[in-house]
Amino acid sequence: MGELRRLAILDDYQGVALSMGPWSRLPSSIAVEVFRDTLKDPDALAARLAPFDAILAMRERTPFRATLLARLPNLKLLITTGEKNRSFDVAAAQARGVTVCGTPSVGAPTVDIAWGLILGLLRNLPEEVASLRAGGWQTTVGTSVEGLTLGVVGLGKLGSRMARIGAAFGMKVIAWSQNLTAEKAAAGGAELVSKAELFARADVVTLHLVLSDRSRGIVGAEDLARMKPGAILVNTSRGPLVDQPALVAALQAGRIRAGLDVFDEEPLPPGHPLLGCPGTLLTPHLGYVSTQNYAAYFEGAVQAIEGYLAGKPVMELTA
Repeated sequence: MGELRRLAILDDYQGVALSMGPWSRLPSSIAVEVFRDTLKDPDALAARLAPFDAILAMRERTPFRATLLARLPNLKLLITTGEKNRSFDVAAAQARGVTVCGTPSVGAPTVDIAWGLILGLLRNLPEEVASLRAGGWQTTVGTSVEGLTLGVVGLGKLGSRMARIGAAFGMKVIAWSQNLTAEKAAAGGAELVSKAELFARADVVTLHLVLSDRSRGIVGAEDLARMKPGAILVNTSRGPLVDQPALVAALQAGRIRAGLDVFDEEPLPPGHPLLGCPGTLLTPHLGYVSTQNYAAYFEGAVQAIEGYLAGKPVMELTA
């Protein structure tokens, strides 16, 4: 371990990191610098980060692969908000003597956003809000949640919460994932069905899978084609779970609707095809963005720095 002199806080889009964390507990000898933009160019990113011996990354906004880590000779401590980060090459960091730590998180705020997207689309809230502001009144007829079928793809921590809330709304809940059993589905309040049946039966399909080589593109053109006309696909997990060109085509054809909080490329660039698709409710990856979660993140980051300085790392990540 040892001393730290410069801390970089990355990708603070809202400009809230310094006001939401107990940074005053850190030694005055540590200079803290906040960056509010995400650099995609590897040379510019390496040049920006090279002087720092401690870096706090906000989720996967800036990945730390072996190629980047090799260009950061001063780095001693790398922190991710949250308990883990699949965009970090932890083994490469450890090989370079870099300590990698996580932070606590609070609750499951992604579930809030998922239901916000579902309810917003079912009741046509974006259209009605725009109409009201333009002087209109009751221009659409929405759909109630009760009696609809919720299809949950991935019945883990978040998927199980989605299933319970769906049942509380009076929905029929069905579920599928590659390793899901009938017993586990029943325990989560859902009926196990095949992938094809889920996409054909569900009025709302919500995705709750970890992105991996096995799950990348797991929702393809055939799955989207099976969906009922006007059915809703909700993705608050990771953009690459869905074949994006197939999704754009289905949306442009007006066959389905989509509530999306995550995208293949983030931040979503101007002119991206999804921005012009009808039948969508799009949010800028707000799933984990809550005051409670941010407070836990930044408290955990300060604790990680304090632990490193004391020679006792906390929530250390290992390969």
